[in-house]
Amino acid sequence: MLRRQLKTFAVLSLVFPILFVGVLLMTSANSAVRASGGDEPAGHKGWRLVEGVTYENLTIFPVLASKQPDTGGFATLDEALASGDAVVTEQGNYLRRTRDGVAEPLPQGGSAQVNQLVLVNRGKKPLILLAGEVVSGGKQDRIIGKDRIVPAGAPPLPLSVFCVERGRWTDVSASFSAAKMMAHPSVREKAAVEQDQSQVWASVRSGTTYQAMRAPSASGGASGAASAAPAPAVSSRELDAVIASVAPTESYPKMMQSGRVGASAENLAEQMQRRFERATRDLKGERVIGVVVAFGGEVAWSDVFASSELFDTYWPKLLRSYAVEAVMRPPTRENASLDDARDFIRPAVGHSKEETDPGVYRWREIIVGRTTEIELESLSPSTMTLHWLRVTRS
Repeated sequence: MLRRQLKTFAVLSLVFPILFVGVLLMTSANSAVRASGGDEPAGHKGWRLVEGVTYENLTIFPVLASKQPDTGGFATLDEALASGDAVVTEQGNYLRRTRDGVAEPLPQGGSAQVNQLVLVNRGKKPLILLAGEVVSGGKQDRIIGKDRIVPAGAPPLPLSVFCVERGRWTDVSASFSAAKMMAHPSVREKAAVEQDQSQVWASVRSGTTYQAMRAPSASGGASGAASAAPAPAVSSRELDAVIASVAPTESYPKMMQSGRVGASAENLAEQMQRRFERATRDLKGERVIGVVVAFGGEVAWSDVFASSELFDTYWPKLLRSYAVEAVMRPPTRENASLDDARDFIRPAVGHSKEETDPGVYRWREIIVGRTTEIELESLSPSTMTLHWLRVTRS
């Protein structure tokens, strides 16, 4: 009996110190979370989300990071087109100079095509292209079809694009200029995710692919609830009027910069920008590198970048694109929560489709249910996620 008691005591004397150390570690971890303001520990890729900023039916959640790589070695499309470091033309229009100084067409030749342009990066920096960026000119206004990186000094590149001006096929200029505009999510989704020209045209024409659910009526049929719901700031009827008056070719830039659409979107964007600046003004040790976007109670979109420098560069045209989407959706009293945004930004687990340009970039897409995640990863001078996009497909 005495021997059994001594053995039990010896076991307990080993177990209790281990349990005590475990309790201390758990307590320290909980204290660290409380000290950081009660937010969850850093999530996907070390990012942290904070409370969203809401104006009308638009809520934007800042994505923060304390560490970020140097992205100063990359150029954006707007910068490169403005400086002349990049040239975008219709296929067949770009002439290269031979060693003898003679101008000749590119080897691929051919005539202009709706879904292909030619891009030349003549600058000294790799060029970032994001799906949905608008370029104006040529035979039709277009948007970039897919995220990618074009290295400095690369051969002329056949560039996949989508038309956002259905009613024109005549040259207005030999080359394209930067519209300094990002297509709003309903249009951008059809290019970046669906990769379908007819759907891009339809989303430009309709304004938004969002459709309100119709509740069943007392008689069992579709009720008039959807039609009786508050109208969006810019209705489909008003968009039809804009097309008839100022954008008969359905030019996306002309439609979105028109008085009716432009004024509504600019007002919402200005109001949101003031609130966003106040909410992110006093960050300590962290910077905003991206956003998660909700329309009403639906978390629908995210744009996250490698650095605050890149985010700040794209932010003005991204914000306006979210504002355009918001003014074309009906107002709502429901707003997405921080927990909703955190759920949205969790890493997707599913089949991955990849495309790569060895030593330059890797493009990765994961589709899970209605959610699509797209990641653009630079492979040089170091490996980093330059842009991370997640979409709730309409």
